[in-house]
Amino acid sequence: MQSEINISELRAGHYVVAIVKQQGNYKLNQAGHIKNDLVIKNLIAKGVESIIIDTDKTLKKSPTAQSNSEVFSLDEDFTPVLPESPDVFEIDKAKKLFNESKRIQRQVFDDAFAGKPLDIEPIHNVTDNTIDAIFKNPDALACVINIRKKDEYLLEHSVSVSVLITIFARFLRIKKEIIQQLAVGAFLHDVGKIMIPEEVLDKPGKLSEQEFTIMKTHVNHSIDIIKNTPGISPISLEVAALHHEKLDGNGYPFNVKGSDISTYGRMISICDIFDALTAHRCYKEGYSHMKAFSILRSLGESGHLDKRLVNLFINCMGVFPVGSLVELGSNKLAIVEKRNLDDPTKPKVKAFYSAKHNHYVAAKNIDLSKEKDFIIKGVRADDFDLDMNKIIEFLLTEG
Repeated sequence: MQSEINISELRAGHYVVAIVKQQGNYKLNQAGHIKNDLVIKNLIAKGVESIIIDTDKTLKKSPTAQSNSEVFSLDEDFTPVLPESPDVFEIDKAKKLFNESKRIQRQVFDDAFAGKPLDIEPIHNVTDNTIDAIFKNPDALACVINIRKKDEYLLEHSVSVSVLITIFARFLRIKKEIIQQLAVGAFLHDVGKIMIPEEVLDKPGKLSEQEFTIMKTHVNHSIDIIKNTPGISPISLEVAALHHEKLDGNGYPFNVKGSDISTYGRMISICDIFDALTAHRCYKEGYSHMKAFSILRSLGESGHLDKRLVNLFINCMGVFPVGSLVELGSNKLAIVEKRNLDDPTKPKVKAFYSAKHNHYVAAKNIDLSKEKDFIIKGVRADDFDLDMNKIIEFLLTEG
């Protein structure tokens, strides 16, 4: 029997007959079984919203996952799964790893400023630990990225972009040894900023044309520093060199365009912009995730970023990313603990604060797919004069 289902209901093993509703103009070559979750993610990224399946032909067991060699170099031994919800103790461990990464990043900047060759070993060690943590549960470190200190943007940005590209690459099933090189390149991508005068680097207003010319040279400095680092890989250098290039050729420093920008270069551009948009700085508040996603989509539509990869990145992070804050219909604030693939608007959350009475309340786990409560909107801690570090401390106490 044939029936129409929403794309969110599609599963590996379903037999797809036709596309009913979509935002794009994607066409099926032929009817067939869905082989793996990556195929579903690609359909979502192409704008497919509903399809017709033949329920009589649905396989009881999902077929073995196939590699998608059309775009990515994938790890055949790795099958992406939705991780278990990270409790606050996992988040606390992730926070310690994040802080250790910042300590190493600080040493990297100090050595670069002093003209010393960078020591690659601690960078390899901490990115390997980060990759292991993300393969175990990417949501814990994704949550930590939301905890920022406004006076440490330069350090935290590079660490965060390294975490983001690792999460993204895992989602895309890229080979683990490639992910390691991407993580190192992202960790070092902004090291050249240590050579930019502070009055330009930390200027709160719009840069003048002359100041922006100076700012753009940070990529050249990064390239020079990374080239002189023993043990660095070509892929690590590649992602650092391409992180400000645009598909339309209007990026910098080399005006690389189109097919000359590798998949890895396109990925780090998305991660770099997303983190810059959502991070707090001493002179501006970060945007909400939804606002940042909207800006990324606009950049994809305008030809600056890879539109398909933007959609995949948003799918990877989730409509309401784990670790983000939401306001509920019950006038409570909650932290998102686990995504819901069947209905991304109804994740599992932990309510902890009364927005009506402006005080903390006993933490409560809520599965929005089973209870009447609902999300009004995504919010930031600053909207309610709260501090993410104190929120995590409160949840640890409650835990």
